Amino acid sequence: VSILGPSGCGKTTTLRMIAGFEHPEDGDVLFDGQSVGQVPVNKRNIGMVFQSYALFPHMTVEQNVAYGLEQHGAAKSEIPGRVREALEMVHMEEFSKRKPKQLSGGQRQALTLLMASLKQPKLLLLDEHTAALDPKTAAKVLALSDQIVQENRLTTLMITHNMKDAIAHGNRLIMMDAGRVVVDISGEEKKKLTVPDLLALFSSASGSTEANDKLLLS
Repeated sequence: VSILGPSGCGKTTTLRMIAGFEHPEDGDVLFDGQSVGQVPVNKRNIGMVFQSYALFPHMTVEQNVAYGLEQHGAAKSEIPGRVREALEMVHMEEFSKRKPKQLSGGQRQALTLLMASLKQPKLLLLDEHTAALDPKTAAKVLALSDQIVQENRLTTLMITHNMKDAIAHGNRLIMMDAGRVVVDISGEEKKKLTVPDLLALFSSASGSTEANDKLLLS
């Protein structure tokens, strides 16, 4: 699910409430029909990737991945093989001995994405995880995101400011304005969308007449 909307509309706050970092003033957060309002962050089985890279700077690439596997209960004898398989997935085998600071931004974000999906989370949250990357690198990380989501069949919420990305990725698109959902499109209707269509839908639903370059990236 792609979540799209102008700055300050509530996208990140929504993800933080789902993850448990914020608590809703009203209503509830349900997983499979069950309230998780009182469930702590580390018990919600959620993978999270944000703009900043959640990696241990003092560990090598392979140590970061191994630590993640250990925390998810992998048997010690399995870890070396699983680390190798994981790094092969993101084409980073040759960087296994490097520290995060020795990687490019795209490589660090690819590694963060990989680690967030290791435990097969119930839900994967991507909060503008390509915003700090140049367009070419962002496209590669988005392609990798699609691969990981599809191969692991992960339910995923992805926040973006880019309308083209919101249309191209995922099978459902939600637009927010001032803390509420104003557009919700999925299936064939979403596949046929263009950026002008999306702007028209947003303007009609929200009453906003802001210019494209001010409202959202395209």
